[in-house]
Amino acid sequence: MPTDERKREINRHLALAAALVAAGVVMSGLSLAEIVARGPQQFAESTPGTPPLQGTPAPEQSSKPAEPKPGGTRPTTPAPEPARPDAQAQKEGAKPVLPPAPAEKVAPPINPSEKAK
Repeated sequence: MPTDERKREINRHLALAAALVAAGVVMSGLSLAEIVARGPQQFAESTPGTPPLQGTPAPEQSSKPAEPKPGGTRPTTPAPEPARPDAQAQKEGAKPVLPPAPAEKVAPPINPSEKAK
């Protein structure tokens, strides 16, 4: 008798799966029908009748790369500040930007004699 119940359960699962697939096909068909029925999309233009904007022409291609400028500096605004001021600045009252790093947690060494136990 367990085989009859097993077959019935399999048939029930197959019927449910078929119903879900059929529902998906119906929903897809309805969506496609709605898209076709709407017709082409129309886009709004901010100023009708004006031509579209034209891009700038590409610069002429040269066979050599641009000349490097030696000694150039990179400007930074605002000027970078160190996260940890040096000892002299700390004596003058400068506070570190970052909090102190937490101490590393290290376990005691494993003794080989205890490992064999």
